[in-house]
Amino acid sequence: MESLSISPINLFLQAGPVGKVVMGALGLASLWCWVLIFEGVVALIRLGRSIRAARAGAEAGGVEAIADAGREAAALGVAGESVSERRQRIGEAMARAGRETLARAEGGLPNLAIIASVAPFVGLFGTVWGIMTSFAGIADAKDTSLAVVAPGIAEALAATAYGLAAAIPASVGYNRIGAGFSRAGRAMNNLIEVWAVGLVADAERRP
Repeated sequence: MESLSISPINLFLQAGPVGKVVMGALGLASLWCWVLIFEGVVALIRLGRSIRAARAGAEAGGVEAIADAGREAAALGVAGESVSERRQRIGEAMARAGRETLARAEGGLPNLAIIASVAPFVGLFGTVWGIMTSFAGIADAKDTSLAVVAPGIAEALAATAYGLAAAIPASVGYNRIGAGFSRAGRAMNNLIEVWAVGLVADAERRP
């Protein structure tokens, strides 16, 4: 058997119609997975830079919506409101804006979890179908030689490989990028607390 015959493309071309549908879907899922990973990493880097810039007192476009929400809440006067209540209200307003900012930055991250969980089962379906094809070939040829069962077994194993090629990077990417966004969320919450205290202090100094 030539080495080229077990390449992903040749295995796809040699598969039956159902196997080609399964492998094609998993191949597209794998490509989409890498796109989502790239977008997630870029968004995480940008968000981290914005938070660090905001801590340093520089302009930070990525978290500017949070600061705007805090300033709007601070400008709203509530009769009989204590300092702690005002700080809590401002903090809650910025926290809501922070959650929206984080959700936009995460983008398609939940889709990585879907790929990671679904791809192995789609690959398993292709594996079962390939084995069924092998048994059908044995029944038709009334022969159990390797030449009869090899195409179906190859299709089954190829479907498994395609499923793993989509699921493994999706699972790793989801966990690593998700952990990064969790750290960014904690840093954002710390920043919100600092901003809330500063906005309350500024409001108290104003006549």
